[in-house]
Amino acid sequence: MAESIETTEPVAAPKTAMEITDILKILPHRYPFLLIDRVVELERMKRIVAVKNVTITEPFFQGHFPDKPIMPGVLIVEAIAQAGGLLLLTEVPNRDEMLMVFTGIEKARFRRPVVPGDQLRIEVEVRAWRRTAARLEGKAYIDGKVAAESTVTCRLVPRVANAAAEPSGDL
Repeated sequence: MAESIETTEPVAAPKTAMEITDILKILPHRYPFLLIDRVVELERMKRIVAVKNVTITEPFFQGHFPDKPIMPGVLIVEAIAQAGGLLLLTEVPNRDEMLMVFTGIEKARFRRPVVPGDQLRIEVEVRAWRRTAARLEGKAYIDGKVAAESTVTCRLVPRVANAAAEPSGDL
């Protein structure tokens, strides 16, 4: 009688944090437009918390504003979207063939200026998620106080352009 031998390979636990090298493997953004430095929390398909260290060497500070550097609000919303995209793209097996693109920005509010030396803590929660689209609610904090918040919608599209891949519609 043959004896059966069961082998159980350990299943890798889902990542709950990411360093910059992990982020670069998932997001297509690169300097100077990559606005996420680290992920400190990740709950699959639900929530992500990322960090952006704001330094005086950021290229946008040269013109916004030379005598009083303030991070543009639109880039804070972009950081929210990048964090959300990072969360969503971790679930896409063929992400090298796809892009996550903005389809909407709602309820954007800017509560306090973000300046060199600040560390943004970006918290994003999934409000709706379909196979190719999502609605995300994000807040960016400095020292525990809300600096900016926004709801963003996005759609997964093929990197190869075609008419059927154009973003359309709301969630």
